[in-house]
Amino acid sequence: DTTLSQIIQMVSDAAATKAPIAKIADRVSGVFVPAVITIAIITIIAWLIAGETVGFALARGISVLVISCPCALGLATPVAIMVGNGKGAKSGILFKTAASLEATGRTQIVALDKTGTITSGEPKVTDIVPDDTFFEEIGKHAGALLAIAASVEAKSEHPLAKAIMERAKTDEIAVAEVTDFSAVVGNGLTAILAGKMIKAGNLAFVSKFVKVSDDMRAKAVEFSKEGKTPLFFAADDRLCGIIAVADTIKEDSPEAVRQLKNMGIRVVMLTGDNEQTANAIGKQAGVDEVIAGVLPDGKEAVIRKLKKQGRVAMVGDGINDAPALTRADMGIAIGAGSDVAIDAADVVLMKSRLIDVPAAVRLSRATLTNIHENLFWAFFYNVIGIPLAAGLWYPLLGWKLNPMFGAAAMSLSSFCVVTNALRLNLCRVYDPKHD
Repeated sequence: DTTLSQIIQMVSDAAATKAPIAKIADRVSGVFVPAVITIAIITIIAWLIAGETVGFALARGISVLVISCPCALGLATPVAIMVGNGKGAKSGILFKTAASLEATGRTQIVALDKTGTITSGEPKVTDIVPDDTFFEEIGKHAGALLAIAASVEAKSEHPLAKAIMERAKTDEIAVAEVTDFSAVVGNGLTAILAGKMIKAGNLAFVSKFVKVSDDMRAKAVEFSKEGKTPLFFAADDRLCGIIAVADTIKEDSPEAVRQLKNMGIRVVMLTGDNEQTANAIGKQAGVDEVIAGVLPDGKEAVIRKLKKQGRVAMVGDGINDAPALTRADMGIAIGAGSDVAIDAADVVLMKSRLIDVPAAVRLSRATLTNIHENLFWAFFYNVIGIPLAAGLWYPLLGWKLNPMFGAAAMSLSSFCVVTNALRLNLCRVYDPKHD
């Protein structure tokens, strides 16, 4: 059950699976082996007909068989996959399967969840604005609004609720017990506090139950433009006030987005926040497109639409991201996220940094290039080696290949393929120079 055991299991499972490109090599080998046996038999018969001795004819046929042994072809993909996986694990990037290592580099669109992925996921209370009409009998007092908010949010697991609880703890605000607590997914929550029905959430939710003045609406718009999330609180049929909460952007998020865009990847941000707040964060991060007001169950539908435009990788960390992670061509989970998200994803970023997303794409592309190089050299070697072993150059140049040299050449081809795969250890996954 330890994280270390799970990392070992993931790397082991990835090494044991086959990449789609490896299956192509298998199919080629399936044709290649009988074809080589046929060429060897034809070579022996041709030299016997040409009047050569049985020993000479057999030597040519055996040379064909030995030099064309498809070891290099069989090693080309699995060795590169194994080295790529190991390199990823060292960098804190875990590919669950060989297929995910191959496919990550083909990503065309990256969809990023906002909270906990682009942002730190640890929002802070920035502004407390009580409504004058509600607090006129006790005076305009921020502590009273914070007390109501903290009491209601105490039972919520939302990151914004935690921010309010942290502020209440810092300001030493007493938290009262509420009853009939109910969370309205993607909108807010309700509870009964001291006989009053408290409603808390976004403007659309709270304005269904109470009248929100133009001044308070203007305040909310102002907060949203600053990238803050305004939370409204109401008691019975009157507005209590607004508490603005801001989730700070991770230091590496803008750089990660810039690197992805340099790779020719379109970056989209998904969030349940209102459009103005989302656009403010999106502008800071530098994403291509912002899709705001997405309810938790709507992320999967957004991914389905994006898939019509290209290969999509979804990056998320929460339980509500799991359906979208599964729906995407490639699910990438932040390691500090929920177990459900990690389980649903194809790639896990153990360091929980967004800069690891372009690094994963870079490593995948380097691995795929390495596999193509290996396959090319394996085929090229056979194209050169088989005619030489069959003795096609013997009548013209007097060249013939001893079976022992054929065996050495075959071993050398395997050595070259493995050495080329090991070059992946030198891959600089965080270097954007060649993007």
